[in-house]
Amino acid sequence: MGPPLGHLDDRALVRAHVDGDPHAFAELVRRHRDRLWAVAVRTIGSGEDAADALQDALLSAYRSAGSYRGEAAVTTWLHRIVVNACLDRVRRRQARPTVPLPEDDGRTPAAPNDPIAARETALDVRAALAELPVEQRVALVLVDVQGHPVADAAQMLGVAVGTVKSRCARGRARLAVLLGHLRNPDGNHYVEPTEGGTR
Repeated sequence: MGPPLGHLDDRALVRAHVDGDPHAFAELVRRHRDRLWAVAVRTIGSGEDAADALQDALLSAYRSAGSYRGEAAVTTWLHRIVVNACLDRVRRRQARPTVPLPEDDGRTPAAPNDPIAARETALDVRAALAELPVEQRVALVLVDVQGHPVADAAQMLGVAVGTVKSRCARGRARLAVLLGHLRNPDGNHYVEPTEGGTR
């Protein structure tokens, strides 16, 4: 067991890893693995593919940590590597006609008075996300699901802020159509998506 590293901030952990500390990178992964996993599984859909993409991304981060210059937060740097690994994997399997539903990651919020309905709603949302083009899906996962500011999401994706806003707006509009039955369960007409809503 190595010395405790919990007192170090993320940048110090990256420096320690680059300087040869054998435990620093593991501490960095321990801090951020849940959020990185959530991005991977919601972007890819398949738990097995998400696990592979996350493993590829962490190996890449481990090897390339020396190139981290500190311009962005460490979490932004890690998320960008994970997103790129996911997008690479999704593009390689574009020939598939459908995207499988994500496996349960154990963090689905449940309504206290109707957990079954909450679970069904979560599955509907995941299925709808899987129907979106991957660029819209990952933008929505970062901004709406994980709560990253649009500017941070733009850094992670390597695109302009306006591009992230546009992808989120288009993705939300498509989700409003796909999930209209959740907002208007008794009728056949979906509820029109609202304008804006970007952060």
